[in-house]
Amino acid sequence: MSLRNWHTKYPGRFVVGAFVGFIGLGTLALWLPVSQEAGTPRTSIFDALFTACSAVTVTGLGVLDTGSHWSRTGEVALLVLMQIGGLGIMTLASVASILLSKRLRIGRGLLAGAEIGLGDLGELAPVLRSLIRFSFGSEAVIALLLTTRFVIEGKHTFQGSLWLGIFHSVSAFNNAGFSTLEGGLARYVADPAVSLIVAGAIILGGLGFPVVFELSRQHRKPHLWSLHTKITLMMTGLLLAAGTATLLVLEWTNPDTLGNESVPVKILGAFFQSTTARTAGFNTIDIGALRGGSILVMILLMVIGASSASTGGGIKTTTFAVVVATTLSEFRGAKETSLFSRTLDRGLQRQALALVVAAAGTIGTATFLLSVMMPDVRLDDLLFEATSAFGTVGVSTGITTVLNAPARVLI
Repeated sequence: MSLRNWHTKYPGRFVVGAFVGFIGLGTLALWLPVSQEAGTPRTSIFDALFTACSAVTVTGLGVLDTGSHWSRTGEVALLVLMQIGGLGIMTLASVASILLSKRLRIGRGLLAGAEIGLGDLGELAPVLRSLIRFSFGSEAVIALLLTTRFVIEGKHTFQGSLWLGIFHSVSAFNNAGFSTLEGGLARYVADPAVSLIVAGAIILGGLGFPVVFELSRQHRKPHLWSLHTKITLMMTGLLLAAGTATLLVLEWTNPDTLGNESVPVKILGAFFQSTTARTAGFNTIDIGALRGGSILVMILLMVIGASSASTGGGIKTTTFAVVVATTLSEFRGAKETSLFSRTLDRGLQRQALALVVAAAGTIGTATFLLSVMMPDVRLDDLLFEATSAFGTVGVSTGITTVLNAPARVLI
């Protein structure tokens, strides 16, 4: 078989290969001396590889401080890698094909359709145009709002504020979690503007393009929404509310996180952390200082992740909903499993259960291997790190930088 037809015969392998290729290019870009600040230690090829992999997979875990180590060139490279990872390589390729030739090759079109959850190839071209307008338009609006806030804050020049706005807009919308600010967004725990703008960007990027498109077409006709959209909106709302309430209760008296804050700040901080735990990677409170119960809650949120065909990771909200509905049906002795008066296909239920088992097995195995590689690190920290990597979340209790080489490879 010729290489020309390989991507149509093995689309899954081609997508993986494309991601590996971009990770390789990103590694080389970040390894160049021009990509790091003057006076900082030379970036090793392994650290560049880890960072590029984290950026393309929009994870956000880092072994180097983003704000102090990378130069503007390096930050631009990170932004490009995050954008590629968030939108999807095949989606970007298809959009480029539309703009340049006004037509799509069938193989590339099908790949892009799978990337954004679209089955009808005839609708692909206009949907991709809408996708690119929505993505870059949303990022532009978010960047404008954040830039305005940073300018009003008065701690940065206009150019500095603009770059902060653009970088954090792309990072938040694509659920990447990288921040060029020293200490990340911890300084904005009491700032509703930054916290809510970033949280809104995370939620918007994590809903999934099919849901956004359907809501834009039929926002006044909820009775016509697809089962996928209904489940996604229900689960997103429930997880945000449950995560916020649980973290608020557990951290209410914790002096190292939210205990010393006012009631409004406590609510804002809990909401932001509940939002970002679903694959975004930002934090406004010290993750390493969270209580045990809060760590478990965040692990669950990281495993579930965002929604299908979105910029986020995890097993997806729809998968979790199917598994819960199937479990409840078994407890009730029901012959069929239904959601929103729609019977779920048994094949879909088996796939969802298989995915949950595979996720649990992957995380469990990774945690065990990490405990062997890093015997001096607490098991709960290792479990948190493994889950964060699996769900492409990017939050950490602070152990990423101390992981040895084998552990970093595993992560």
